[in-house]
Amino acid sequence: MRRLVQVALLGFVSALTGAALGFDHGQYDNISPDIRAWFKSATAPNGVPCCDISDGHRTDYDYRDGAYWVPIEGQWMAVPERAIIRDHGNPIGQAVVWYAHHRGSIIISCFVPADAV
Repeated sequence: MRRLVQVALLGFVSALTGAALGFDHGQYDNISPDIRAWFKSATAPNGVPCCDISDGHRTDYDYRDGAYWVPIEGQWMAVPERAIIRDHGNPIGQAVVWYAHHRGSIIISCFVPADAV
C-alpha cells in the first residue's frame, strides 16, 4: 500500500512540474477563440501534444540544406524532422516553435512554419 501511495504521489508531482513550464498570466486574454483552439490542438507528428499558447513562441526561421532553423535564446538551432507539423495549417501567418529546457539542453518539440497548409 505504501508503494502505491509513493507511485501516485510521484505521478502527481510530475504532472505539476510539467504543467508549470508554460504560464498564462493574462497576456493571452485578447487571443481569439479560434487561434487559442489552434494552439491547444497542435500535435507533433509522433502524436505528442505541443501544449498550449503559452508554450509556443512566434519566431523567425530559415531553411538551409533541407532543414528548418530557428533562433532560440540567441542561438540558431536545426529543427528535428520529428517536430515539424506540416498538416495543421497556420492561422497566425508566423512560424511557431515549442521548446523546453531539459538537463541543460534545449529540446524542440514542435515547429509550424509560417506557410504551413
